[in-house]
Amino acid sequence: MRFGTDGIRGVANSQLTPELALALGRATARVLGGPTVVVGRDPRRSGPMIEAAFVAGVCSEGVSVELLGVVPTPAVALRSQQASWPAAMISASHNPFADNGIKLFAPGGLKLSDEVQAEVEAVLADPTIGAPAPITGAGVGDVSSHDVSADYLDHVAQSIGDRALAGLTVVLDCGHGASSAFAEEQFRRLGANVTAINTSPDGCNINDAGGSTHPEGLQAAVVAAAADVGFAFDGDADRMLAVDASGRLIDGDQLMALAASDMKARGALTGNTVVVTVMTNLGFRIGMRRLGIDVLDTAVGDRFVLEALDAGGYALGGEQSGHLIFRDRATTGDGLLSAVVIAEILVRSGSPLGELVDAAMTRLPQVLKNVRIGAPMPDVADRMADALAEAAAVLGDTGRVLVRPSGTEPVVRVMVEAVDGETAHEWCDRLVGVVEGL
Repeated sequence: MRFGTDGIRGVANSQLTPELALALGRATARVLGGPTVVVGRDPRRSGPMIEAAFVAGVCSEGVSVELLGVVPTPAVALRSQQASWPAAMISASHNPFADNGIKLFAPGGLKLSDEVQAEVEAVLADPTIGAPAPITGAGVGDVSSHDVSADYLDHVAQSIGDRALAGLTVVLDCGHGASSAFAEEQFRRLGANVTAINTSPDGCNINDAGGSTHPEGLQAAVVAAAADVGFAFDGDADRMLAVDASGRLIDGDQLMALAASDMKARGALTGNTVVVTVMTNLGFRIGMRRLGIDVLDTAVGDRFVLEALDAGGYALGGEQSGHLIFRDRATTGDGLLSAVVIAEILVRSGSPLGELVDAAMTRLPQVLKNVRIGAPMPDVADRMADALAEAAAVLGDTGRVLVRPSGTEPVVRVMVEAVDGETAHEWCDRLVGVVEGL
């Protein structure tokens, strides 16, 4: 297995085996060093198994491990930032419970650069990885535990101030994931009236009919509770989608447009620029142009967004999937922090979420389909250049086409935007047919 857009990910005990996790633990210790590696996980059943193997690999290299238990990914990044130690999060994010993954952070809580990631992969490919460094028993790394909960909740609260959400009625969908023990407490502390659903992880129900990948239950719950807003988190709580008072789903592009508009109005949008990925809706780009805000594109993946933010000294970036990065407040995407920031905008403005989002952007119809493939297809766009050129000529400036291999699954993603849904569906189906014929 190789690194995708967000670490290593696959079916637990089949693709992501304990043997691979142990080897990756050794590679992590050799490349990232430390005296200590911070390790957290989400609540899926395979987590303790993968954690134990990864920790054994780290300790076999003479590096110690600090276990955080079941926590959101941004809590792991925060601890890495506080201690200046490398870190690992054992999670498959929004994937079903049978999958698992390992995300690595460099000391300071930042995702690995391409160069460092390549170093880790090179060590994994070394046939001697099965043999640990020659050390004595006394040199084996130690294992300890640390409770990061209070620090993380304080960190999120400080982004808007205590009781800043007083009077707001909120529904939270934790998807039986890592936010289950954090989100409700966080919003109550900030003064909101809270209803929380899908907060009982059993190891097998993570992301099952709930959370950011299945927001239908949240949409119904918001309407039933006559709530002001709802927030849905993915399995490791580094991304978030919202629901307005009418039950309408609000995606990451729309939330980012709202945040950018608000930050520009307050003089907080550094460089007057938002960093997004190539998947970001064309309507977002049109909305930002109208507001006089520059848009910088990156490849898909929050680590690429973060690299561009740091390179340009910008403050805001994110993905349509709900990864939002407020760079002046965090080192990575943080679903809980993003939710409280959006909630505070609602309270401060006194306006409904739907109204604020519609003022920031109009989302164009966007059709995205996944084509499952049996072998890697990194050159898919080159192989269908003629079909893509024909689509671009027809859609013109009012539409957009993107075809790319996924970095986390064996699929090719085909995305088409157009001024009307019928045209978007027609061209997406045509291009899917081309991919299937390759």
